[in-house]
Amino acid sequence: MKAGIHPNYKRVMVKCACGNEFESGSVKDEVRVEICSECHPFYTGRQKFAKADGRVERFNKKYGIKN
Repeated sequence: MKAGIHPNYKRVMVKCACGNEFESGSVKDEVRVEICSECHPFYTGRQKFAKADGRVERFNKKYGIKN
């Protein structure tokens, strides 16, 4: 690698909008994020899955499919 052309990679604190802070590596001096693994619904288990709510039955009724 050539010397002097690469940015300095350093350890920085990443700050989330929820208040969580953790250490990571970056070429920037400060990193701010809107969602982290502490507040993201997928990782916290608060994710809501779309339920069928009768959609299958409606589809079968619409197209005359009998079980």
